[in-house]
Amino acid sequence: MKTIVVAGGCFWGVDAYMSKIDGIIETKVGYANGIMKEPTYDEVCSGKTGHVEACLISYDEKLVLLEKILNKFWGIIDPTVLNRQGADVGDQYRSGIYYTDKDDLDIILRVKNEVQSKYEKAIVTEIQPLSCFYDAEDYHQKYLQKNPGGYCHIDLNAN
Repeated sequence: MKTIVVAGGCFWGVDAYMSKIDGIIETKVGYANGIMKEPTYDEVCSGKTGHVEACLISYDEKLVLLEKILNKFWGIIDPTVLNRQGADVGDQYRSGIYYTDKDDLDIILRVKNEVQSKYEKAIVTEIQPLSCFYDAEDYHQKYLQKNPGGYCHIDLNAN
């Protein structure tokens, strides 16, 4: 099993969308790559922690390739806008890919270059090693499954 962390605006929709992909074993939402240990949602929303709302994805690489996960991810965000997705604005909503295996970087960069050809503007999605990930509060986990009418900037039926 491998892991990758992605961020693309509000983590509720990213989690709900990614959890439907065959081969993804588990998803959970949390706060990644900031400077504060164990931040709360309110602290992350203050913009003072450096954390991004993110989704940790555990997947079976025998069932789903990282390339497929990345292409699905880039298909549900606008990778050319900085610090926002949909109505979500702030650096905690920046798009990002945070890898746990340095061997994945070549794949991430190759897929990014393929996706870039679809855009006139430069992709600004952050690509970094994962430095930290703190689970979000329980009420954020599987939020859209528990609250089907909840806010989401992502088309959860997109292919």
